[in-house]
Amino acid sequence: MKTVETLNELWQARKDLPGPVGLVPTMGFLHDGHLMLVKEAKQSCASVVVSIFVNPTQFGPSEDLDAYPRDLQRDLSHLEALDVDLVWIPTSEVMYPANYQTWVEVGDVTKPLEGSYRPGHFRGVTTVVSKLFNAVQPDVAVFGQKDAQQVAVISQMTRDLSYPIEIKVVPIVREGDGLALSSRNTYLNQDQRKAATVLYRALRAAEKAYLSGERSAETIRQIMSETITDEPLASAQYVSCADLLTLTELETITNGALLSMAVYVGKTRLIDNWILGKPNAD
Repeated sequence: MKTVETLNELWQARKDLPGPVGLVPTMGFLHDGHLMLVKEAKQSCASVVVSIFVNPTQFGPSEDLDAYPRDLQRDLSHLEALDVDLVWIPTSEVMYPANYQTWVEVGDVTKPLEGSYRPGHFRGVTTVVSKLFNAVQPDVAVFGQKDAQQVAVISQMTRDLSYPIEIKVVPIVREGDGLALSSRNTYLNQDQRKAATVLYRALRAAEKAYLSGERSAETIRQIMSETITDEPLASAQYVSCADLLTLTELETITNGALLSMAVYVGKTRLIDNWILGKPNAD
């Protein structure tokens, strides 16, 4: 496994990689969810590149950039065990050199859900992913379903900018009690960790209603909200029952829907989602 930092080092190493080449963009502090992305890339590609970069431009001024967990040596050990070919660990100076002025922005699909509460977040995401795509030139890029809106936004960007890249999406990886794996789970104390399962319980309660014939999106949202309200340590920022492609809120569910939510457990903000009408990993 080769590790590089600069663009010149990356480009030189990239020339030697047999194709197809898969890219797994990460912010590090890797867990089993990230490793599933790497395994998916290895299944479909001859070579795998993993990037590790905590992207400052997707964090708001009151968000947890400085506190975001980091453990580079552990990350590299995990990736070496999976026989990754190349790891790119750029610095902020490499990604955003002095007098940096160029941004990539996607339109409507960035506005609801996370976009409503995290202004500028998706501009940071699409800019950094575009730069990763340009630098690595992958044939395949692998992302996790846990960040469902991010997947929709990056897919839109990939189509709009005519990137010759296949976007693969890996189902959410969960703990035995249903909690979606997340680097931010490390912020939770013991009581909060137990309470955090409310996200999964809310999604499954909504799915149960859907499978029983409920098609009112407002009723589905109410079921999720009430489940979260019943957990004293949890507070919902939003719950959503939206169109799978446009992410606009539905009135009636006709062809499936994306259920999603952002919930504070203590001071930790967690997100989760579930797709109605399609298979989900459980």
